[in-house]
Amino acid sequence: MTNLQILDGKALAEKMYINIKNQTENMNKKPCLAVILVGSDPASQVYVNNKKKSCEKAGVTSISIEFPENISEKEVLDKIEELNKDSSVTGMIVQVPLPKHISEEKVLYAIDPKKDMDGFHPRNLGEVYLGKDKEFLPPATPAGIVAMLEQNNIEIAGKEVVVVGRSNNVGKAVAMMLLNRNATVTVCHSKTQDLTFHTKRADIIIAAVGRPKFITGEMIKDGAVIVDVGIHRIANPDTSADKKFVLCGDVDFETVKDKVSAISPVPGGVGPMTVASLIQNTLRAFLSKEK
Repeated sequence: MTNLQILDGKALAEKMYINIKNQTENMNKKPCLAVILVGSDPASQVYVNNKKKSCEKAGVTSISIEFPENISEKEVLDKIEELNKDSSVTGMIVQVPLPKHISEEKVLYAIDPKKDMDGFHPRNLGEVYLGKDKEFLPPATPAGIVAMLEQNNIEIAGKEVVVVGRSNNVGKAVAMMLLNRNATVTVCHSKTQDLTFHTKRADIIIAAVGRPKFITGEMIKDGAVIVDVGIHRIANPDTSADKKFVLCGDVDFETVKDKVSAISPVPGGVGPMTVASLIQNTLRAFLSKEK
């Protein structure tokens, strides 16, 4: 395909921060996001630092709470309860993965749904299933995907969409949000027979399967739009290069680039949009509370 459109999540996220800052800069009291990090996982630390910087750009206050790896589950739950009661904190996120001795489900259920900025609480996920007008605090990655499509003027209504992956927080949720916008949605997964049959029919593919370079050019039709949710660190195929590892997505970019009409890059696509949507949720929760 000529005129390949790159769905630049980084540039779109920056526009979202400017828009949020225009709303927050004259506020006496700012929205406040608390980020809980347990342990010293390097990738998690990078994500948390990115969120802090993004909050700064958007004029949103951020608080970082860091616990050692061996903190007890009760201490984490107690901190969540404290933040639930703290009226100066608009919302919170708990960076995952958590150490094995701490139940992610218990932590998730402990967060007040009104302060759940990741949109993972069953109540917030459930509201997504009730319709577009109920998407108050939607899960951040699906919200970022939908915003990316809408802001790039990619038609959703009436289109055949295939979502590859069925996690609660991404695959199922983005399928429902696209259904809310009148797409015809098929959800595929590890037990799907003849995946290519489905992907070849798709006008839009959301690749959230968690396997590097899984979606290839032979699996898609000409002119399809692909949103690549995956991010993987793999050995650099160019063994002569200085970089021993490179990042890639769930889509084999090289084999699809000449067939698709638009694609999100990895990195710089869905990742920045997830963080921007998280901060958008924080502003929305703050404005709702202030009414």
